[in-house]
Amino acid sequence: MMRVQLFLTCLGENFFSPVLKDMVSVLERLGMDVAMPEGQTCCGQPFYNSGAQSQAVAPARNFLRVFGPTDGYIVAPSGSCVDFVRHHLPELFPAETREHRLAQEVAARTYEFSEFLVRVANVRDVGATFPHKVTYHASCHALRGLGLREESKQLLRAVKGVELVPLNEEETCCGFGGVFSVVYPEVSSSMMQAKIKNIQESGAEFVVMGDPGCMMNIAGGLKKIGSPIRALHLISVLAAQ
Repeated sequence: MMRVQLFLTCLGENFFSPVLKDMVSVLERLGMDVAMPEGQTCCGQPFYNSGAQSQAVAPARNFLRVFGPTDGYIVAPSGSCVDFVRHHLPELFPAETREHRLAQEVAARTYEFSEFLVRVANVRDVGATFPHKVTYHASCHALRGLGLREESKQLLRAVKGVELVPLNEEETCCGFGGVFSVVYPEVSSSMMQAKIKNIQESGAEFVVMGDPGCMMNIAGGLKKIGSPIRALHLISVLAAQ
């Protein structure tokens, strides 16, 4: 039996708890042993992305304290957070130190959800049913940071009842980008509006994505214009039966 440690992420824990419950549901349906280490906080990514690397050390150190003693795979509902842990968290500690080695060990067993299912567990069909027309938005960090292009769509195509329709400029950023949307609100808003236009033109009932940041941004944009199209995390579709 595979052992999975849930990496909740800040946005997941504070705004998308139903997605986390769905995550547990899907993993347990697949026969996995799911654990949730206590004491999780921000992993440090917002500080790091803002250039405040020294301030990212304390939350990164807590991440190691929480996940270092665990075993099995560490899985998160966010490509953005996994990209940080895998590629940048070890950079925060001096080479050849105990913390650097631990950060490398933890990073090597941390996976984004669709990446874990397809590449590690070799799963495509999770036994879900979702009889709706959906389109897919590719989150930047999963796509460019982790190289995940087809994994989510492979999982979606195996869901009974799903009609997956193409999204024009699928791989273009939605404009969220963490602190980018705060530092450059006008640019962010323009990018989000372009994304919303493409979603509307797709004819889909739902736009599906794999990152809570994108989901927050796109759901807000759709609500602002009164669109009936709903934004859903991939995990929620995979949990539907």
